[in-house]
Amino acid sequence: MNWSKKAWSTIQPVYNEIIASPFIKELMQGTLPREKFIFYIRQDTLYLSDYRKVLAAIASRFDHSCYADAFLHFAGGTMTVERNLHRLFVNELKLKPDDEIEPSPTCLLYTSYLLRQISSASLETMLGAVLPCFWIYKKVGDHILANQTTQNNPYQSWIDTYGGEEFEKSNALAISICDEVAEKCTTEQQIAMTKAFVTCSKLEWMFWDSAYKQEQWNI
Repeated sequence: MNWSKKAWSTIQPVYNEIIASPFIKELMQGTLPREKFIFYIRQDTLYLSDYRKVLAAIASRFDHSCYADAFLHFAGGTMTVERNLHRLFVNELKLKPDDEIEPSPTCLLYTSYLLRQISSASLETMLGAVLPCFWIYKKVGDHILANQTTQNNPYQSWIDTYGGEEFEKSNALAISICDEVAEKCTTEQQIAMTKAFVTCSKLEWMFWDSAYKQEQWNI
């Protein structure tokens, strides 16, 4: 069994909690309150800005030019698609582009964890940390597309992006690179890679949960 299959089996319970969460259920039904989605989009914009930095840092670590090119593409092309989608919702939801957005506690925790990997983690650990954002979003998008019954869902553009063919290609490539790197790693290195993958998968759940609760700083 390759690394990715073992890693996914480890976080299957986390993924099950994600698709059972009220945020995803109501997003799928088109009943998610607008203010909760606005909160999510704003926090996700902050997250993506830092996530892109980590993808670019990974590209700079690779000796393998094809891998480096792939992660530069992820940092550029894939993020551009997502930012365009966010701009679409900025217009639809009447968000002001110059609004100052404060990161929620969960958003700050997630981005801080990712950014710390640049200076302190090995390449394989960094790969394990960034993969959940690809893989879980793709699985969630596919789940919603397969199960939604609502027509004229106000969040259909978001759903189509993550359940679409282009995102599938990026996700499959990211998984395959992780597997190829893991195959050359020691057992200890694979364990560290999996630990980062599990941690960020849990943070993915926390991110959606915090958006549904519109998490705020208590002091």
